[in-house]
Amino acid sequence: MDTEKYTNEFQQFREQLYQNFNKRADTAMELVDALCSYPSASSPVELSLSPVFRRSYTALFKAMAEVEWKSVPLAQLVATYLPQPEQRPFWLLGVDVTSQPRQFALTLSDRGYVYQPNQVAGNKPVTIGHQYSAVALLPEKETGVSSSWVVPLSTQRISTEEDKELVGADQVKALLEDQSLPFHGELIVEVGDTSYSKPAYLHANRDHDNLVTIARVRSNRTLYNQFVYEDGERPAHRPKRYGEAFKLPDDTTWREPDMEITFSETSRRGKTYTVKVQGWRNMLMPGKNKPERIPMDQHPFTLICITRYDEEGNQAFKKPLWLIVVGERRDELSLMDIYEAYSSRADLEHFFRFGKQKMLLTASQTPDTLREERWWQVVHIAYAMLWIARHLAQHLPRSWERHLPTTKRQEMTPTLVRRDFERLIQQLGTPARPPKPRGKSPGRPKGMKLPPRPRREIVVKGKKQAQAA
Repeated sequence: MDTEKYTNEFQQFREQLYQNFNKRADTAMELVDALCSYPSASSPVELSLSPVFRRSYTALFKAMAEVEWKSVPLAQLVATYLPQPEQRPFWLLGVDVTSQPRQFALTLSDRGYVYQPNQVAGNKPVTIGHQYSAVALLPEKETGVSSSWVVPLSTQRISTEEDKELVGADQVKALLEDQSLPFHGELIVEVGDTSYSKPAYLHANRDHDNLVTIARVRSNRTLYNQFVYEDGERPAHRPKRYGEAFKLPDDTTWREPDMEITFSETSRRGKTYTVKVQGWRNMLMPGKNKPERIPMDQHPFTLICITRYDEEGNQAFKKPLWLIVVGERRDELSLMDIYEAYSSRADLEHFFRFGKQKMLLTASQTPDTLREERWWQVVHIAYAMLWIARHLAQHLPRSWERHLPTTKRQEMTPTLVRRDFERLIQQLGTPARPPKPRGKSPGRPKGMKLPPRPRREIVVKGKKQAQAA
């Protein structure tokens, strides 16, 4: 391993990050370092107890109030360090949405009903708060590095007036049009869950010929074969586009697949499955006419069916997994490429879970929406810095963790890098300057009373749209 190379990259990234802070750069830099190196913090204010944060806790809140986080182009900061794909013939991006629960923040603006998983049976998976859309690079497997890493490229809060999937489409579009990124003009594959298989999202970025979209489809949908005229037949009217229906829950409507592969796969628990992947080319889905026309007959796609069988030959899951592959260059992907690309989408879920459980992603309780957005930006920046340091940190598992699979394989996980990050700061130093005490502030005048913050109503989308109409 080239330690000198990785050390130079780490210091270069930190210096670039420091130069991109417009205000309170020293405090902001130490805040990012504290977030990367102080796992015992249970709230943002406890980060001020970190040895690398040399300022008082009030400086932390001043930084969140004044630093212009949006001036930090995260995708451009990490662009130099993105690994060129060698195992795949394409770059792989993941897009997804996660929630920020704020049901008790009565003074926080633009709160709405958002999805939140609930483990209690019978309860609806709904809470009150904000939603954030994230786009990340899903890198290839590296030796000595856990496969759960992602590289965050963009994060954005979704207002109650916006469509969450179209916000993600705009983020992907901005990345595709950024000529400073290494994947500009190259084949890019994006993966998304079921909500990204709707016509509005699939139609959004089809003007980019180098983009291929892989999205999951609900198993109860009805799709259509592309209508093909017989040789010599010429229609006297508008050409017919849609052929016979292809009903996913009814296998009697399926035609013979155009391609098929079968292979064995072993799960983390040691179970062996037989995986069958089938593909049908030139399929269509119905378009939309409201609120605007979306001609989906112009975007044929490849339909993929993935079925797992156990060792006894029985279907392992009740329903197969259905995917659609849309894009001009979709035929360049093999069935195995599609299967492995969508399997990597789970790494985004690992990123959200690690951010929420370990890096205080949803722990900020500010009543200011802008400061909440800045906090999400700094957490993504901190995670990107952990990824840059993945080859420099030492493998330091706890004594009770020695039997874990990742420990036996000596793989660096985000948790292990964070555990050793303080040592890296002490050895390599920080561009942030030490604080200069300037005496005690006089504070507020005696008898001053601040007006109460106004209470905000919860935005209900259906009710809001009805009032607008």
